[in-house]
Amino acid sequence: MTEWLYSEDGYYATHKDIGKSGDFYTAVSSSMFFGGSIANKFMNSLKEGYLSPTSTIIEIGAHKGYLLADVIQFIYTLKPELLKTLTFMIVEPFEQNQKGQLEYFQNSFGDSVKLLHVKSLDELTCKEAFIIANEIFDAFSCEVVYDDKMLYMNGHEPEFKTIDLDVKRLTQRYNISKGEVGIGYEKFAIDMCNHIKKFEFVTFDYGDKQARDDFSLRIYNKHKVYPFFALTNLVEDKELKEDVKLSSLYAKSDITYDVNFEHLIGAFKESGAILHSYSSQMKALIEFGLIDLLETMKKNSTQESYQAELNRVKTLIDPSFMGERFKMVCFRKDRNETDS
Repeated sequence: MTEWLYSEDGYYATHKDIGKSGDFYTAVSSSMFFGGSIANKFMNSLKEGYLSPTSTIIEIGAHKGYLLADVIQFIYTLKPELLKTLTFMIVEPFEQNQKGQLEYFQNSFGDSVKLLHVKSLDELTCKEAFIIANEIFDAFSCEVVYDDKMLYMNGHEPEFKTIDLDVKRLTQRYNISKGEVGIGYEKFAIDMCNHIKKFEFVTFDYGDKQARDDFSLRIYNKHKVYPFFALTNLVEDKELKEDVKLSSLYAKSDITYDVNFEHLIGAFKESGAILHSYSSQMKALIEFGLIDLLETMKKNSTQESYQAELNRVKTLIDPSFMGERFKMVCFRKDRNETDS
């Protein structure tokens, strides 16, 4: 999965489009009010006194930078003086993506917003941060397990063999007998907690609170979904086998799986962070102030514009679309508190 997505010729290095022209949609490509709601969440943390106006706002997995740009635009609308005190940063390993993000920010904000980059959390030194991410943990490498066996690839042919002991420990801890085990959650959480003294981390992804005891590994290609095993000879129901070769999709399409939030939460708790909240995307965005933001737009724009945006927002919160399928989890870490 790492080579499929992140190698020099991998999917994320060579495929740039998300939305109608890409392979899948995200909340960011659905409505700017996704970023607006997150901006409002940040503003509420300022009012609460947990974060200060000199915080750094960081996005991880920014792709073209649209989400962070939407957050900045709403902060400017709600409290423009904050642009003078806040710092904005993206964690981005790909140099080509960094250039695209800088170009987009220059076109959007001119010289009024300075965008900084680091390639990884290891390069980051920050005292106080509000961190956001959308659909990053489903793109972490995973191991696929079935009882006491683990999936290995022989070329483009999969086979189950003896499970790795480290992976087995994770399956035992999080009660995973059939499905995917995310790899790298622990290091990610440790790096964030070690490099940022105080933070609030808000992230959205699709998945469940606990393991579902089933495979969710799947491939997105031009808005069509292929269950991974339906492309292999290991498909349990031969009638479900797809007439597409796995090799034809390798590194040319997105591969993903459902996030086990119990595992993610456990990784952050082990690292010293506190689980601040966990909910469906619908509940989270409404609590962040989405409805209030829409009401403000209704008062200050045409009915046509408001209705168009309302239709886009429905994708974010409708239970039959992203509203319930996607989850939000928020962690907080204050080293002064946890060290005392």
